[in-house]
Order: sequence, then structure tokens, then C-alpha cells
Amino acid sequence: MAKSAFVKFEVSKDLADKVYESVEIAKSSGKLRKGINETTKCIERGLAKLVIMAEDVTPEEIMMHIPVLCKEKSVPFAYVPSKAELGKASGIEIPTASIAIEETGESKKIVSEIASKVESLSKGRAEKPAEVKEKPAEEKKESPEEEPKEAPKEKPKEEKKNPKAEKKKEKKK
Repeated sequence: MAKSAFVKFEVSKDLADKVYESVEIAKSSGKLRKGINETTKCIERGLAKLVIMAEDVTPEEIMMHIPVLCKEKSVPFAYVPSKAELGKASGIEIPTASIAIEETGESKKIVSEIASKVESLSKGRAEKPAEVKEKPAEEKKESPEEEPKEAPKEKPKEEKKNPKAEKKKEKKK
């Protein structure tokens, strides 16, 4: 199966099994958020301890924002190969694209282990940002020819005379 666009690194079979196990334990002793919308809200609110995403989600575009959000909020995330298995592990009969573990419960040790492994995986394959070439400080200075010219000053508008206002002023005097 081809790697999906939102998958940032590959997860081994052993690690995927641990992820399923952590979801099953957190289901009974902690708190889970199931589905893309619930996962997104949990991440944005800063409540997610671990985010799990299925790799076989179509269309891929619905999942592309989750890894970005996780990195922004410093939430560890992992991938599993099957959304059907992810749904079963979370205690629902239908497949689910993503899950956020909000409260780890008894799976705290496993979640922290997964988080450290995932962190090393993501750093090992981190995308390097394109190099930004900057001009040396001497070349950055603008020459007098390149200085922006001042905008032409607007002529002050002449005040329109209001005959009624003038009559009121005269009456007051």
C-alpha cells in the first residue's frame, strides 16, 4: 500500500500493536475521543495526551491537518495501518479514522513509551526546511535610488459652506 500524504513517518508492527493496546487500556480506565472532529477539538483545547491516526483513510485530505496541529500543540501522534482495527480497539464496531487519548488512566506508562518512540521516529525523518538564502548585511542596505519615494501630499480640502449653519452662527451673535 502506498504511503498516504499525511503520514510523516513509518511505524513498526510492534509499535502499532502497542498503540492498539494503549487504546484498549485507555478505553476502560481513561478517556478517548473518537473521530476526526473530536480528535481535532481535543488537540486544539490542549487535552490530548496521544493522537492515533489510521493510514487507510480516504480521502486523505480529511486527515492532513491533524499532524500539523499536533506539532503545533506538541502532542505526540502515531499511525496504525487499519481504521477498522482502531475502531475495534476503541470499543466501537465501526472503523474510526483517528482517536485522541484525553486521559490515559492505566495506560500512562505505555503512552509515555509510545510518545518517546514516536518522537525519535519523527525527529529521525523530520523534513528539513528549505534553506533560506539571505543576502549579506552589506547588500541588504538599500541604495538611494531604491529608497521608496514619499507619497504625494494631498491638498487640504476646502470646507464647503453651509448656509444654514452660517445663519445660526449669526443669530447667536
